[in-house]
Amino acid sequence: MNRKINAPILILYVCLILGALVSLFPFYWLAVMATNSSSAFMRFPPVMTFGSQFIQNVGNLLHSINFGRAMFNTFVVSAVKTGGGVFFCSLAAFYFAKFRFPGRRLLFALCLITMMIPPQLNLIPQLIIMNRLNWLSTFKALIMPGLIPAFGIYWMNQYCVGAIHDDLIDSARIDGCNTFGLFCHVGLPIMIPGCAFLCIYIFMDSWNDYLWPLIVTNDSRRSTIQVALAQLQGAYNSTDYGMVMCGVLLATLPLFIIFLLFSKQFTADITSGAVKS
Repeated sequence: MNRKINAPILILYVCLILGALVSLFPFYWLAVMATNSSSAFMRFPPVMTFGSQFIQNVGNLLHSINFGRAMFNTFVVSAVKTGGGVFFCSLAAFYFAKFRFPGRRLLFALCLITMMIPPQLNLIPQLIIMNRLNWLSTFKALIMPGLIPAFGIYWMNQYCVGAIHDDLIDSARIDGCNTFGLFCHVGLPIMIPGCAFLCIYIFMDSWNDYLWPLIVTNDSRRSTIQVALAQLQGAYNSTDYGMVMCGVLLATLPLFIIFLLFSKQFTADITSGAVKS
């Protein structure tokens, strides 16, 4: 049985496929350059096939910087900031959205105002605070200033307002659930899709952060991956682009893994297990 082809739907799929190919091409080019020598980077027409220099590039990378240590430091900092940020942002957002207490609107407005301040203006005050606390070149200096992002509170607050029904909270109160229990047993299970997005956002933001780790850390044992990769520019008299691309490729892989782990939560039922009105 022949089926008529819907022209608008066909055009839509073609555009989506082309858009996906355009979006994926930089990652393909990155992988190609990571397997070629530095000379292939300047060729015209550009090299579009994989080479045989990947192992050599990896060896040069490990010889030039402490790549494993930098990856470990970045993973620790990103994981702690992600876990702490998601917990505290969702906790604050839940009480902002579903509880009425004096000063609630003012506190939430102040939280939103901090989003309007350029991050560069906070560098000097934060650096002075870290120095007075003797936290320079420590994990605490890398983690604490950005542990609770204002955007995370705003995002989870908007999610709570639309996803969590007041009747669920009233029912839990009747059953004897305390204040913190409302968050753990009612709010948090429903906020899982929103938390999944926030996990990806905080992890990627922390993983790609370069300026703050560069300023607050002068110990190579605490260097993050972005700071370590920047050092490759001065590793040799001329930049070895194959080695640089290899380092960027290896540093990007954890971001793909985190995205694949949490992206499936985007389509989860936000009221799974809840009583629907």
